[in-house]
Amino acid sequence: MNRRWGMALVRGRSMEPTLHEGDRLLVRYAAPPRRGDVAMVRFADGVVAVKRLEHHDHDGWWVGRDNPVEGRDSWSAGAVADDAVLATVRLRLWPRPGRLSDPAAGR
Repeated sequence: MNRRWGMALVRGRSMEPTLHEGDRLLVRYAAPPRRGDVAMVRFADGVVAVKRLEHHDHDGWWVGRDNPVEGRDSWSAGAVADDAVLATVRLRLWPRPGRLSDPAAGR
């Protein structure tokens, strides 16, 4: 059975200020990823993380973090294969329900 919707729990501080440790997210599996989306991805070493999709090229998706001093991203771990984009984040469910914003949009 293919799960279309699920939940994810944020660990760490790499996506602050957009997401914080303990945030619970509604994710959509098999949704077409788009530049700027926050997504649940699997790095080549098997680690699953929530990251922002920055751009796509022949190697796959380059993912970033909203907090430049915490965590890892494609600049340290390489591109994420297309099939390693597991789900896209649709909403934060708890503790502050709502849609996610892109901090770069305010620049």
